[in-house]
Amino acid sequence: MNLNSIPAFQDNYIWTLSDDQGRCLIVDPGEAAPVLAAVEQQQWTPVAILLTHHHHDHVGGVKELLNKWPEIVVYGPQETQDKGATQIVSEGDIVPVLGCEFRVIFTPGHTLGHISYYSAPYLFCGDTLFSGGCGRLFEGTAEQMYESFQKLAELPDETLVCCAHEYTLSNLKFANATLPEDREIQRYFHEIKELRAENRTSLPTKLGHERQINLFLRTQDADLQRALRLNMPPQHAWDVFALLRQKKDNF
Repeated sequence: MNLNSIPAFQDNYIWTLSDDQGRCLIVDPGEAAPVLAAVEQQQWTPVAILLTHHHHDHVGGVKELLNKWPEIVVYGPQETQDKGATQIVSEGDIVPVLGCEFRVIFTPGHTLGHISYYSAPYLFCGDTLFSGGCGRLFEGTAEQMYESFQKLAELPDETLVCCAHEYTLSNLKFANATLPEDREIQRYFHEIKELRAENRTSLPTKLGHERQINLFLRTQDADLQRALRLNMPPQHAWDVFALLRQKKDNF
């Protein structure tokens, strides 16, 4: 399998996965033009589209792509039914494409119906888990997003996190400010600064490394709780997560 990211808008990535026969799937095509250009250049044959949620920067190109390839199957959650999805999927469903079986994981928080797709080692998680961070809570709650993170945290260390935005540098800037003495966060922050200065992508990232540098995956960490000035054990498991998200929003 060949994994590629197609830049779109200001900081979106439209992911593609292609096999040796040139067939490909497309994930969250927010706009059609860069996809059409990549397909033509690589001489791919699109067979499926995976949608994670209903926001325009993830679904805006679906109609034009269906006009070009009407036989494509478009998988998505219920909230994408009026955005071009032809096959509605939900928690636990299996999406068979390119010889892979993608398991659908319900990951609400960013939106109420957000889903992710996993077939080892690939995780297409839309706007739920970012490198070094998590999605904004536009519709859901911190509790929902925390529970979504717990599901994704169960996946293997080698999982390739294919998220939909280039937010790594800003997320690490926040993480470094929160835990300035954490050597791995500090090291990686400087590495990503150099990488982005050369306009190179920071994705995909491995889940095993995210466990080290993503504060939203470290809510049980005593050092983090002290840095957040939590002087008593949190009442709920998601309280630290909620405080982190609030601080990131205001950072």
